[in-house]
Amino acid sequence: MSSRKRSRNGEMAKNGELVNLNGCGEYRRPNHGPAPFDYEEQACEERESCDYTQKITLEMAKSGTAQRPVRVYADGIYDMFHSGHARQLMQAKLAFPNCYLIVGVCNDSLTHRMKGRTVMNEVERYEALRHSRYVDEVVTSAPWTLDTEFLEKHKIDFVAHDELPYTTGSADDVYKFVKERGMFLPTERTDGISTTDVIARIIKDYDVYVRRNLSRGYTAKELNVSFVKEKRLKIQENFEKFKGKSKQYMDKWKDTMESMDKQRHELFNKWEDKSKEFIGNFLEMFGKEGKISTWINEGREKVARAISPTPGDPGISPPSTPPSTSGSWSPPAKRGRFTIIENESDEEL
Repeated sequence: MSSRKRSRNGEMAKNGELVNLNGCGEYRRPNHGPAPFDYEEQACEERESCDYTQKITLEMAKSGTAQRPVRVYADGIYDMFHSGHARQLMQAKLAFPNCYLIVGVCNDSLTHRMKGRTVMNEVERYEALRHSRYVDEVVTSAPWTLDTEFLEKHKIDFVAHDELPYTTGSADDVYKFVKERGMFLPTERTDGISTTDVIARIIKDYDVYVRRNLSRGYTAKELNVSFVKEKRLKIQENFEKFKGKSKQYMDKWKDTMESMDKQRHELFNKWEDKSKEFIGNFLEMFGKEGKISTWINEGREKVARAISPTPGDPGISPPSTPPSTSGSWSPPAKRGRFTIIENESDEEL
C-alpha cells in the first residue's frame, strides 16, 4: 500500500515522489539515485510531460508563476569535476524557484578534437555529473554548438553559462545563438579554480606526485618514467624521508631543550627566593646586631661583672659602714680555716 502525505509546500508525496499540486511549486527529483541520462525512461517521461507550447519568459521564471518546471540547460567538458563546476550548476539550479536542470557533456572524440586531451574519459565525466545534487538529467555526447533542433528536442527554456564569449574551437561565441534569442542565463565563474589550474598544480609538483605513486606500488612503466629517473626519484624520496625524520628529531630536541630551559629558570627563581631567605636568616643570626653577637656581648658583660662586680649589681651587698667611735677602727680579724675545722671536729667528738 502506497503512503501519501502532504509536504510543507502543499504537495502530495506518493511513494517518496513529490507531485506538484498548484503547478507553481519547486520541482524536486525523486531521491532514487543518480540523475538519469536523457535516453532513460525517467528522463523521457519527464520530457514528454512538459508542454513546450507554453513559452516561459525570464520574468515568469524568476517570479515562479510558470505553470510547469523551467527547463534549464548547462553544458561543458566537466573534466576533473571540482568546486567551480559545482558552483556553476548550483547557480543554474537556484536561478528559478521551479527549475529542472539538464546538463550536457561532450564525448571524448569531440572534446579531443575541439579542445584537447582530458584527464577523465567520457564515462567518468558522465558519472561525475550524475551524482551532483543539482543535476536532474544528463545529456551524453552533447553538441559543441547549439541549434534550434537541439533546443526543441530537449524542450530547453534557458541556457546557463558565464557571460564571457566562449570561442574555443570556434571563431564566434558558441552561445551567440541563444543570446540573440533571449534564452541565455548568465552565471559567474569561480575565481582561482578550474581544470587547467588543477592540472598546472600537478605539473608544477610533478616529481612529488611521481614519487608518491611509486611509493604506493605503481611501476615506472605505468607512470611512463624511465629506469634512471625511477632510481633517481626513489633516492630523492628516501632523502626526503630522512630529512623529515631529522626535522622531527630536531623539533623534539628543541622542545626538550626549551622544557629544560624552562625548568632551569624555575629552579633559578626558586633558588633566588630561598637564597634571599637564607641570607636574611644568616644576618639575623650572625650579623652585627644578630643573636650570636647579642649572646657574646651579654656573656662578656656577665664575665666582666663576675670578675669586678660593682655596687649596683644585684646580689652584691655593699660593704658595712664602720661604727662611729672616737678611737681608731680596724677590720675584724680573719678566722683561720684550720681553726674552724678543728673546732667543728671537737664538737662532733
